[in-house]
Amino acid sequence: MSGAAGSEVDVLVVGAGPTGLTMAGQLARYGVRVRLVDRASGRAHESRALAVQPRTLEVLAGSGVTDEMVAAGNQAVRLTLHAGRRQRSVRLFDLGLPDTAYPYLLLLSQAETERLLGEHLTTVGVSVERGVELAGLDLTGRAAVATLRDRDGRVERVSTRYVVGCDGAHSAVRQFAGIGFEGAAYPQTFVLADLEVDGVEPDAAHAFLAGRGLLLLFPLGHPAGWRMVAMRPPDDRTSPGAPVHLAELQALADAYAGGGLRLHDPVWATNFRLHHRAATAYRSGPVFLAGDAAHIHSPAGAQGMNTGIQDAVNLGWKIAQALHTDADPALLDSYHAERAPVGRMVLRFTDRAFTVATSTNPLIRFARTRLAPALLPAVLAPRFVRATAFRTVAQLAIRYRRSPLSTEGPRAPRTGPRAGDRLPDVPLAGGRSLHRLAAAPGWHLLLCGPPQGWPADEIDDLTRHHRGRLTAHRLTPGADAEVLRRLGVSPGAHAGYLVRPDGHVGYRAGGTDLAGLRGYLRRWVGP
Repeated sequence: MSGAAGSEVDVLVVGAGPTGLTMAGQLARYGVRVRLVDRASGRAHESRALAVQPRTLEVLAGSGVTDEMVAAGNQAVRLTLHAGRRQRSVRLFDLGLPDTAYPYLLLLSQAETERLLGEHLTTVGVSVERGVELAGLDLTGRAAVATLRDRDGRVERVSTRYVVGCDGAHSAVRQFAGIGFEGAAYPQTFVLADLEVDGVEPDAAHAFLAGRGLLLLFPLGHPAGWRMVAMRPPDDRTSPGAPVHLAELQALADAYAGGGLRLHDPVWATNFRLHHRAATAYRSGPVFLAGDAAHIHSPAGAQGMNTGIQDAVNLGWKIAQALHTDADPALLDSYHAERAPVGRMVLRFTDRAFTVATSTNPLIRFARTRLAPALLPAVLAPRFVRATAFRTVAQLAIRYRRSPLSTEGPRAPRTGPRAGDRLPDVPLAGGRSLHRLAAAPGWHLLLCGPPQGWPADEIDDLTRHHRGRLTAHRLTPGADAEVLRRLGVSPGAHAGYLVRPDGHVGYRAGGTDLAGLRGYLRRWVGP
């Protein structure tokens, strides 16, 4: 804090959880002057969110943090269902998905995720200002003016072009901007704990399905061996704010697991209530919302933290481009157009999964405790069934085909990823991959087909005109035949794919005429 005198910054990010850390890192990667503040005096040391999805690992790979996350995490491969004395094991993630380098769910505590993201942030010259809260936000002028107050009561006014609220379900940014947050709370109370557990097979996730609720155990490793999630019985009136004792955890485990587990050495434990809510808008003028500030829901399917990180990746490059170029102002509006439908989809998915997992309806309870353990192993035995289901949970199927940024040009290939789709990862010659080829910041133009067909002078002119923002790559039928096939480009044919900085296809067209591409670049990348 620099006292009461005003200061200036390009972007103020409020909230230093995984979403805010990612947001600040993305902005710094593009040379944006950013400040990151958080009202808490230190980062989280509890595990909280504990699973990182494949798509999240993909979008963070360009910053270099993914390899460290994979090294620190646990690649879960098996779920064991327990219903009374019956036990069924289901292999979930040994899928061999051909279009991602991360075909698994990575178990990694939020504490470790935040640590690694924070360490990366320091390497790009951004520090987290902790113990600093947003005390006011004036949006009446040409720039937003934020009032910050630190733990000692010192006040600073900061003028900023944009404010990004990554400050959670009780977001001060959202409240100061007057953005609604619609939804409700679930009636159930849950217990969350990181602790040690004896009597359970290691290196597998466990679900104990009972008529009155459920108990979940996930192998964690750090800060404790296991993460426990348990639903309190419907008639349990324990206040969400009440402390949780080991004896209560053991009683819940006995009730759901039949007395076969011994719990000990808890690192932390808490009661919590779940909400399903969504912001009425992800943008209001210079204010944006991301992560839990924009959407909160049940932890079913491990979607929350991952959706927030991907919000940040979607928004970061757009803000940077709006600051540095004369791109169409509608570029920033595309954030809500693209991410709000994803937030709504996640809310629907998690709500349905949560209802099935917790309902006391006799039919649903029978299906949960009797049918699911008996049928799931057979239903999920075929690899293609598991792969299809996993792609949705893994967030690999998210696409923005209806976005204003998604344009199908003339004679676009009949197959392959369409405009708005995620670019698949495909191995290239020499140990490279398509994602690594397009990992550097900026837009990437994939020139597919025989090299002699492309107008070299025009392509050189394009890359010079958008120097530092556009990189061209040639994919030829010989060395890159498999890549061209996956992109839907027929042997001997030509096509161009323009890949956005977040790894989604922005524009594609068949042939070698660059007129449509030039128009797209003028509008969305800037003259």
